[in-house]
Order: sequence, then C-alpha cells, then structure tokens
Amino acid sequence: MTGPHLATPSGRPRARALGIPLAGTPGADNAITDVPGVTVGYTTLIEGPDVRTGVTAIHPRADPGDPCAAGFHSLNGNGEMTGLAWIAETGLQSGPICLTNTHAVGIAHAGVVRWMVEHHPRVAEAWLLPVVSETWDGYLNDINGAHVKEAHVLHALDGAAPGPIEEGSVGGGTGMCCYEFKGGTGTASRAVGDHTLGVLVQANFGSRSELTIAGVRLGDELKDDNPLGDWVPGACREGGPVAGSIVAIVATDAPLLPHQCAALARRVTLGIARTGTTGSHFSGDLFLALSTGNPGAFAGQDLVTRADGQRELRFLPWHALDPYFEAVVQATEEAILNALAANEDMTGYRGHRVPALPRDRVRAAMP
Repeated sequence: MTGPHLATPSGRPRARALGIPLAGTPGADNAITDVPGVTVGYTTLIEGPDVRTGVTAIHPRADPGDPCAAGFHSLNGNGEMTGLAWIAETGLQSGPICLTNTHAVGIAHAGVVRWMVEHHPRVAEAWLLPVVSETWDGYLNDINGAHVKEAHVLHALDGAAPGPIEEGSVGGGTGMCCYEFKGGTGTASRAVGDHTLGVLVQANFGSRSELTIAGVRLGDELKDDNPLGDWVPGACREGGPVAGSIVAIVATDAPLLPHQCAALARRVTLGIARTGTTGSHFSGDLFLALSTGNPGAFAGQDLVTRADGQRELRFLPWHALDPYFEAVVQATEEAILNALAANEDMTGYRGHRVPALPRDRVRAAMP
C-alpha cells in the first residue's frame, strides 16, 4: 500500500485502501494542504492511562494579516467556534485556526493570540479574534484535567507544514469517536478545474446503527463490540443516538465572495449525511469555509489601492459553483471515512475502550 491517496505518511490506511468507491478527482495528497498556501500542524497528547487529546492548527495563508473571504454554517449548535460574530459582520477570517477539545478552547484561543504576538506583532497591535473550535473527548480523555497547555498550541502552530498529513488519532482528534468507532482527524481534497478544494474534519459524531459507507448501510452489521453503546453520559443520550460533534474546515483557492463561502459550508451537511448521520440534538456540527483567492484584496490600508481608494475583487459567478458544491460533498464524505480508516483501538480515561473500524469487514462489504 503506497501513495498518499492510500496511506498516511506513517503508513496508516486511508479509505481508498479499503476499496471504498469514492467519486471525484483528489489533489496530489488528497488533503486540505493541496490548497496552495494551506498548512497543518498537530500536537498529540497520549500520556498515561487518562490523557488522550491534542491540538490541530491550520494556517490558511502564510501571511495572517491578509484575510480570507469566509462563510459559516451550523447544522446543530451544541458546540463552539470562536470568532464567528466578526466573520458574520465582515465575511472575513484572518490568522490561524485551531481545533481541540471542548474544555481547551480558552487555552487554544490564548495560544493563538500569543503566537500572533510573537510572530506577527504588527498584525497583533490591532486586535485578534481567532477561530478556535472543539469537539468533546471526555469518554477517552480526562477532559477536566487541563492537559492542553499554551505550549502545546504553540507547538502545533509552529509545526504546521504543507504536504501529506496524518489522520486518525492525531491533534485535536486524538480522543474522538465516530459512529462509536475510533474517530478523529480526517482530510481530503478535490481538483475543480484550475482550482483545488480541501476539507479537514474533526469527527466525533454518530451512532453505530447509522453508519453508511458508499451507500451501504453497515451499522447493524458492525454493531458487535460496541462499548459506547452501553455508556450513558449524563442526560446526553435520552434513548437516542449517542451525542457527538463534527467540525469541518473547507478551503479553496478559487476566488469567492463571503456568501459563496457560506454556500460551500452548507454543503458539508450533505457530505456528512452520506455517512449516515441524522444529526443528534446534542451534536455540535459547525462548518467554516474559506477562499484564499484574491490575495491582498482585504488586507490593511498600507497596501496599494486604486487612485480612488477602491480595490479590485475577482469572484466566480454563482452559476459556476456547482462543481465546488460537489467537491465539498465528496471531500467531506471521504475525510470522515479517512478518519475512521486510519485508526486503531484505543483505551483511555477510566479504562474506557473504543474499537477501530474493522477494515477487513468493510472491505468485504464494498460493492
């Protein structure tokens, strides 16, 4: 098994290695980092019996003082993504993005601010409203132990790089579960004409009975070995699907308007639906889409403008967006399946165990 479409840099299998038929043409590494300028870094914390957490850092641009057009969508709001009020106001996002666990949002936010002050003090002299989002890893991780420190956030931000990236139990996805299998971090990309679109997910959602892969309902067939099925976290189950969440970051170098980015973010819902979920009431499903097109168009006043003070902005016409909508759906579906495929069993907090997706059984079930 070779090549970035089939395996992660460490050799863990990706969805395509299981024979899962997936539509569309991936980018060179089938990752969000196929979008020019996008880099990703991780800090993964697996320590002792109870620590299973981390931080994922995403840099949309090399220059955090050059905002991207941005749009947001919430499928279900039991989650957090900071900075959204300003994105709603301006249609812009600037600086790095971090994903972590629910109770580490504050420290990750502080870490982004510190990193910006240290590395881009001119930008930080104004004000900073970083985007930090989360999913809950308290089944496998001692989430109240404050294990994520500011230094871990800085390490992830400093280590961000282009090229193929790890998936599964890495970064913010380290302690996550998906369809009551081991979940976490996944990514995929699609080539769309002269542009690239990539998606990165932190997948921590879904009940086992819902799992659907390439249109094949596998949840009931794979219902054995499910420790989570007997675990009731407070009132978060109510006899229905296990609560959980998914965060998705969509990036493309296609030049888009903020409302067009929001339209891309809405299509993430169709990608996750292909994997079977109906969206639990206690799930936090938050999606942010960015366009790195139009570099410099939204940056500070020190950049060159026209004589009348105006700036030029390029964007695709609305009727040209359907291939990008399709790319979001395809890449989201594959990113989730990659998060599942690249994992192994994990035991963590209080001896809780989560099994990995049984890859051989999935391979045998594919058409």
